[in-house]
Amino acid sequence: MVTVLVFILILSILILAHEFGHFLTAKKSGVKIEEFGIGFPPRIWGKKGKDDIIYSVNAIPLGGFVKLKGESGEEREEEDSFSHQPARIRALILSAGVLMNVILAYVLFSLGFMFGLPVSISSEQIDNPEVRGVKVQIVGVAKNSAAEQAGIKTGDQILSVDGQEIITVEQFQQYIGQNQTKELDVRLSRNNKEQEMKVTPQEMEGFAEGKVLGVNLIQTGIVRYGFFRSWYEGLLAVGNLLIVIILAFYDLFKNLILGMGVSVDLSGPVGVAVMTGQVVSLGWVYVLQFIALLSLNLAVINFLPFPALDGGRFLFLIIEKFRRRPNNQKIENLFHNIGFTLLMLLIVVITYRDIIRYGGSFLEKIKGLF
Repeated sequence: MVTVLVFILILSILILAHEFGHFLTAKKSGVKIEEFGIGFPPRIWGKKGKDDIIYSVNAIPLGGFVKLKGESGEEREEEDSFSHQPARIRALILSAGVLMNVILAYVLFSLGFMFGLPVSISSEQIDNPEVRGVKVQIVGVAKNSAAEQAGIKTGDQILSVDGQEIITVEQFQQYIGQNQTKELDVRLSRNNKEQEMKVTPQEMEGFAEGKVLGVNLIQTGIVRYGFFRSWYEGLLAVGNLLIVIILAFYDLFKNLILGMGVSVDLSGPVGVAVMTGQVVSLGWVYVLQFIALLSLNLAVINFLPFPALDGGRFLFLIIEKFRRRPNNQKIENLFHNIGFTLLMLLIVVITYRDIIRYGGSFLEKIKGLF
């Protein structure tokens, strides 16, 4: 129950931040706002406020919207209509949601650095006075691997192997390389509780030569900065992650165009819900980081030049500027409607893939969520 509440809270924060960006810029620009909705119709609840705006909660909890007067090109002659505004104002309103998601991530990362944020560190940074709580953590467990068969899970911290304390990833890898045939006693920390697992390395395709446990490891530490340094580090984190996310989407689309298939795992609502459960078990700071990462991903996705997304609408605005006359609204609206339908179908396909990915244990994995 805790997980599902956190999942709903995270989704609500991301949607509210994004739509509030559109809401605020439209209101400041003098554009009439007809409705502010969480989720997509049909409407479950709605109430008109004193500002003559309908605030609604809708049945499909996969997004939200701000309905503006004249957003589909009508009422162009009225001053409080979106379509009446100059291109620069419409561009500002369209991009404000994406900008708000980036700002949200920046604030969350900065606050995280003030309290202590878990980040990947190198062995050279272990003795840094700003780093504490260094640990070797499992970030992935290969299917059908020795680790999975032993019950090792993503998020587990490796404390020791055969009584030898593990401080760095290199130290762990070196020990496994030197002990290829014996059964190992691996001591782990899971949800602040220590556990011991017995596991024997085995050969696996896709991993380094020799026998392995089948885990992906990361060396992390809690990094904490002062007030002013935190805002600077938060800005660097956002900038670096935006570059990584944009490059990942570039590779994704390049591979699709070249017929190489999807090279990354895409998760839908079910996948994000399950990941939320895993993050919640690690602690609130990890949840903070998770929200920031999702917010940046949402910002990049929303600004892709695809119909129905903010980036698609921005693209049509650029086309209008080049043509030096308004677009045919019937054609533009048709593109956006088709785009919205395709996005909904994509969500269904990805959700189906999530279910297949979790296999027969899917219901067991999510029973704590619903």
